[in-house]
Amino acid sequence: MKIVNDAAYAEYQRLLDQEKNFIFSSFSRADVLTLGLLMLEQAKAYPDPVAVEITLNGLVVFRHFTDGSLLDSELWLQRKRNSVNLMAMSSLRFMKWLEMAGQTLSDRKLDPSDYAANGGGFPIVLADTGMIGSICISGLPNHTDDHQIVIDALTALKARKAGH
Repeated sequence: MKIVNDAAYAEYQRLLDQEKNFIFSSFSRADVLTLGLLMLEQAKAYPDPVAVEITLNGLVVFRHFTDGSLLDSELWLQRKRNSVNLMAMSSLRFMKWLEMAGQTLSDRKLDPSDYAANGGGFPIVLADTGMIGSICISGLPNHTDDHQIVIDALTALKARKAGH
């Protein structure tokens, strides 16, 4: 891929490194519940309602829409999940991947009603296995805040799993 946007490439690399920090040796349904609740707790810092969905092996294990969530939040969760599943990367890194190549979803023959290239979707990756699920959140006006909630909750989950 030819890089036409150096700033997007730098951000892509930062997001790739971020994803490498969240490769787990195990990830159970109990971890999904803990992570989902951590995400909802993180979201309380924002005035807007959110929708959260976490899947493992194609099964929706956690899903919650806070009071005031809009019906289209379900569609945004689906778009973000589709992007994570297709690209095996966060939906924000996917956005930077497109930007650094000067491409759009349409250039890749992807329908924007089925895929989202913005923050809020993140892969669940096991060491020696690969991607086993997705974490998605939608609802905040700034999609990078959606992404940050995932990162903050994953950081807290990782610390809990390490016994801290």
